[in-house]
Amino acid sequence: MTDDILLKVHGHAGFISLNRPSALHALTLPMVHAMTEALLTWRESDAVKCVVIDHAEGRGFCAGGDIAFLRNSAIHDGGESGRKFFHDEYQLNHLLFTFPKPIVAFMDGITMGGGVGISQPARFRVATENTKFAMPETGIGLFPDVGGGWYLSRLEGRVGQFLALTGSRIAGAGCLALGLATHYLPSSALADAKARIASEDVERIDGILGTLSETPAPSKIVETLFQINRHFASDQLEDILASLEGDESEWAMRELATLRSKSPQTCKVALRQLSQSLMLTDFADNMAMEYRIASRVIVRPDFAEGVRAVIVDKDNAPKWDPATPEGVTEDLIDAIFAALPPQEEWKPL
Repeated sequence: MTDDILLKVHGHAGFISLNRPSALHALTLPMVHAMTEALLTWRESDAVKCVVIDHAEGRGFCAGGDIAFLRNSAIHDGGESGRKFFHDEYQLNHLLFTFPKPIVAFMDGITMGGGVGISQPARFRVATENTKFAMPETGIGLFPDVGGGWYLSRLEGRVGQFLALTGSRIAGAGCLALGLATHYLPSSALADAKARIASEDVERIDGILGTLSETPAPSKIVETLFQINRHFASDQLEDILASLEGDESEWAMRELATLRSKSPQTCKVALRQLSQSLMLTDFADNMAMEYRIASRVIVRPDFAEGVRAVIVDKDNAPKWDPATPEGVTEDLIDAIFAALPPQEEWKPL
């Protein structure tokens, strides 16, 4: 067990509270294991009718996974411990997705990377005025994993591709408008919501959240859906860049500059990932695909370099390899997506 996860049963609700405030509750492997063990226990418990996932003290909700640990694995053990992290984290993601009892995730704060992976599977996803949602992996040479391919590919139009490539942050209003959140509550109402969820009939959860919800201000991302659908229409990175280059608007120039700062390899991986995810009908198949990708990209040059530039040295000047979209060949992407030996393939719990 770990002190970074607080577990309790209150009323008929099992509460999982992330408790690593110094790292914005980023997930470690012990945290993943503690959550998985609790969920497996509560799945069989007649006393637990629903599950609440939130964060304890400090800002939250969850800033992602333990990126420093993954980079250390890439450098020192050939990615072995990193692959173990991905394997077990993806099992948790799948367990949440298939959990037979209602789950309520309170995305009250930063919800990125691994935080997306533990909130999007929930039946009820609550955004607040504090929510900052993003999948920023193209900036560190990783890719939008933890089920990101599944969730982003199923958003309206091409907004999923836009989010995957740019790492753009969305406020709570945008999460509600896009369907990433099911409800929008003021943070001042969360304690009341949790108390009522724990004490009232689980069939009332939607009504409880609806009663306490409020209408947020208009979402900025909704206002740009036309531009997003126009410029991000292709699954070829070169086409997207060319489309943006042909538009002299401030929005297009800003997004073009953003894309040019990202890992070309990750951008191409993400576009294929979302395209293939959309064709899948089983979330387990999606996670198996993402595990294949993860097992390759963790030891590719861009991941260690991206984390160095953004998190370690913080110079924000990564040297990507390959450095250009043209340098990222179809053969390279094929190799990243290729099947693993049967004994190494990911499987759900």
